[in-house]
Amino acid sequence: MAVSISHLGYRKLSRMIFEWQAVDRTSLLAIFILMEVSLHWLWCLFVWWQQDALSDYVDITLLSPLWLGTTLIGLFFLGIIKHLSRSGNNDNRLYKWQILLMLPYSAYIAIVIVMVGYSSLFAGVSLVGGAMLGMMLIKRRYVWRIFLLQVLLILSAIISPYFGIHLPNLRQLTVIYPLLDTYSYLNYNEVMAIENAMAALTFENNTLDWNNISELQRSSAFFWRSTHVFLALPKAVFIVYMFRTLLLILDDSKREILQHANQDELTQLKSRRYGLRQMQQALLRMGDKQDFSVVLLDLDWFKDINDTYGHDVGDQVLVEVAQTLLQSLTDEAIVSRYGGEEFLIVLPNTKHDSAMKIAQQLQRSIAKHVINIKNGISFNVTASLGLYTLTHDEQTCLRQAHEISVQKEAATQLSNPKNIKSPSKKRTSNHMLTAQLPTDICQRLISTADKALYEAKDRGRNQVVSANDMLAAEENTVNATYASS
Repeated sequence: MAVSISHLGYRKLSRMIFEWQAVDRTSLLAIFILMEVSLHWLWCLFVWWQQDALSDYVDITLLSPLWLGTTLIGLFFLGIIKHLSRSGNNDNRLYKWQILLMLPYSAYIAIVIVMVGYSSLFAGVSLVGGAMLGMMLIKRRYVWRIFLLQVLLILSAIISPYFGIHLPNLRQLTVIYPLLDTYSYLNYNEVMAIENAMAALTFENNTLDWNNISELQRSSAFFWRSTHVFLALPKAVFIVYMFRTLLLILDDSKREILQHANQDELTQLKSRRYGLRQMQQALLRMGDKQDFSVVLLDLDWFKDINDTYGHDVGDQVLVEVAQTLLQSLTDEAIVSRYGGEEFLIVLPNTKHDSAMKIAQQLQRSIAKHVINIKNGISFNVTASLGLYTLTHDEQTCLRQAHEISVQKEAATQLSNPKNIKSPSKKRTSNHMLTAQLPTDICQRLISTADKALYEAKDRGRNQVVSANDMLAAEENTVNATYASS
């Protein structure tokens, strides 16, 4: 069902860009055009009502044709609105209706601009504002082409007097007309300057009283300025309001997109991608003599929970475990859902012993937590955790190894004649890289913690295993083997 005038409202306007169908937006644009035409019709009514007082400023003989044309074009757009309210969202037919809507409007606006006297305010708002509004609501390609056509029409009307073509103009130039006997399509400042100059030269011998001329000029200028403000200002305010609404929609959409991208929808924890990005940033912020700990947590026998109680209960388990993690950790910890029933916990500036205590506390808290489901059924879940702590000494070794690797790569590139053109850029890039850890450092840490996690699974689950201890044991074994040999 297409939009009607009664549908207009802030909430509808705020959703039209993304939620409404094309036929609704086209109907809405037709309503806006009808509102603008109604302003023109009311202006004609006012001039006709005050024609005795305004006959010195307005060519009344041209008012009736303009009024009649405004009435007909208003009825035309009203008919389009009624037709669109009954039509479907057929793209091919709708595009034809969009063209039928914009072409007469462009010609009509060009005629109105010519007849009420060219004004940069009125013409600018009509051209730019109308095109921007149209691009929000209908096919942009059509709006762009019709905008260019409208510019061409208005430019043709402005320069036509220079080719001896006199177009109808409602504006009466009260001092110039008796002297020049011609039409003018000048703007306000030009008209007033010419009138003042002509009056000063012609009537300096008191042929016509100067006070009367000045009063007539002021009245005429005030009337036409008021006319153009009346015709342009409501449209300008409305278009600014529309774009303000559009920007609010874009801001809301940006926040929603970021929320979906950075937050796991089910558990409300950080998403995997966002968690890894924050982990990398935390690594780059590491200070001297700071350790960096990573915990990878996996729920035990989670597939059996889904198979026994259903996926809804499985989702409930994930949500409650996520809340347990948040309640047990400080704000400095980075907690994300790494995938499925796995959770990644990053503990910046945390030494191995402290991280081990935290991981063990998490393991106990999860094991003690009771999952209550319908029909009075309750059960407990357990988790296996793998821990790895990147010490400051290991971090220094990694940085040095990475620096050596980067320098070798730079040397290889510089030895290639194709890369000699911009060595300064490469030196700058290499210098920046030497201050960083390897780009895959996050995956290295997680992979090491994952090995400890699998070891916890092999040892019977529901426990914490330290990758640092595993590596130390392997090193001791190797050393013992070499010593015995």
